[in-house]
Amino acid sequence: MRTPLVAGNWKMHGHLSANADLLTALVSCADLQTKALEVLVCPPSIYLAQAHSLLAASAIQLGAQNFHPQNQGAFTGEIAAPMLQEFGVSYALVGHSERRSLFAEDDTFLLAKCQAALSARITPILCVGESLEEYEKGQGLEVVRAQVTSVVRALNPEEVQSLVIAYEPVWAIGTGLTATPEYAQQVHAEIRDQVAHWSEPSIAQQLRILYGGSVKPENAAALFAMPDVDGALVGGASLDAASFIAICQAAAHTS
Repeated sequence: MRTPLVAGNWKMHGHLSANADLLTALVSCADLQTKALEVLVCPPSIYLAQAHSLLAASAIQLGAQNFHPQNQGAFTGEIAAPMLQEFGVSYALVGHSERRSLFAEDDTFLLAKCQAALSARITPILCVGESLEEYEKGQGLEVVRAQVTSVVRALNPEEVQSLVIAYEPVWAIGTGLTATPEYAQQVHAEIRDQVAHWSEPSIAQQLRILYGGSVKPENAAALFAMPDVDGALVGGASLDAASFIAICQAAAHTS
């Protein structure tokens, strides 16, 4: 049985007082403290210390949105994975479509980031997904297959076992559009097949694959009902306590 994981990606949002209100509401919700569910928040890096302090007494985990693959050096403005670990970060996003498109992070760079996170005992959440143009051309599975393969085939089985993969169709991120549960299941099943091919079938069966792309309380349960959807990477809805809690509750109830 794969424990569902619901991760909130705050992107470039937040300020101290609003963060405190949001995190306090999440910590006070008993449904987010259950062993049937894993909950993760990924605030901007400047707020990691605040979040680490507010989450210290809870089961909610802390994730990072970004980091550099080198552990130290002349990389002004960057943050290394070992630095994140010092602030209690246990997960880190890798390869989000915004990092790929806006900051030109390619497959080679993303593999290096996954390896750096694993070396720092941080779980990478590898994000994959196709653009609207690729989707409309029927190339979605091909694109996702290539993105998964570029990382998984370069890792040993133990490293693959430590991954989480998040499928985020680029055309659904922040647009209000959402892949149908059936399409999400098709892509997730393909991801699991690719992991089995490049690693081991038993590892693929245990791998958690999240769905991201306009996940809301209204569609969460239908997505989580799919056999290969193991949770969600939530964007805008993670900034509202009631919405994020409702998504988490849907994940817990379908586990």
